[in-house]
Amino acid sequence: MKHILLIATGGTIASKPTQNGLAPGITSEELVACVPEAAGICRVTAEQIFNLDSTNVHEKHWIAIAEHIRKNYEKYDGFVITHGTDTMAYTAAALSYLIQHSPKPVAITGSQKSIYEQDSDARRNLLDALRYAAFDGAHGVCIVFDGKVIIGTRARKMRTRSFNAFSSIDYPELAVIREGRIIPYIELPGTEAPAFYAALNPRVFVLRLIPGQGGEIFDHLAAHYDAVVVEGFGMGGIPFYEDGEPLAALKRFTESGHTLVMTTQVPHEGSDLGVYSVGVQVKNQVRVIEAHTMTIEAIVTKLMWALAQTQDPEQVRSLFCRPIAKDLL
Repeated sequence: MKHILLIATGGTIASKPTQNGLAPGITSEELVACVPEAAGICRVTAEQIFNLDSTNVHEKHWIAIAEHIRKNYEKYDGFVITHGTDTMAYTAAALSYLIQHSPKPVAITGSQKSIYEQDSDARRNLLDALRYAAFDGAHGVCIVFDGKVIIGTRARKMRTRSFNAFSSIDYPELAVIREGRIIPYIELPGTEAPAFYAALNPRVFVLRLIPGQGGEIFDHLAAHYDAVVVEGFGMGGIPFYEDGEPLAALKRFTESGHTLVMTTQVPHEGSDLGVYSVGVQVKNQVRVIEAHTMTIEAIVTKLMWALAQTQDPEQVRSLFCRPIAKDLL
């Protein structure tokens, strides 16, 4: 029987009512006690590394999770992380870059209702995550939620209340889990050894364009951030107004040594700067990286990872454009 390390970090799955609303308060041991059926799936060791609403989780916590897995990697056959849903997709993407090529599974799960509620989705999700972590064909970082297994760089929270909260963006689910049975859809190539990283650079900003957006914002951002991700319109275009902005501002931003990534506000099918004039001119005049079908969660966390390795813009581009865990197709 496989030995799985359950790492509890808080979230709705571990929340209790307080006078200020729901807040994490259930321990890792209490979570395991709520699913006695787990004893028939695997051996579980439960540890608590923090107990937070995932709204409060950021890059320091992602590094702490990865480091905890690194320290315990040889002792366990797989890992399950219980986590809040609000930033779960960011955590899954970040861990995909901090723990690359893992031959062991790192399954992240949570719930839309606390595990102590009678009609909660928590017990099913937790049991499914343990099943997948103990599955012979499982490896790498993924989200297990509502009977779906989604690769870590492709997940996005699409619903705030429904149990089917997460979708896989522009990539098939790895597997589904039905009545305790894992049905694989895609078998990714196995790996022999993991590559762990221990640093992220949080100086990344996401700017969602709106009609009439001026270019002066980029001059302000240049003083505070190393990289900016621009969510453009449609396939990723940038408007050209009478004063030449914001295209001129983008040129100033990149010429000062900053990294610019272009993506789209549209959830599916990605960007393509080569279709319309408003995209082609950006591609021809500005040193820009195009994200194509990457999710915003993967774009942000991959930039944080790349910028932690180097500050050279061309090396950042090289690292960013290297496909990792199906983030670039």
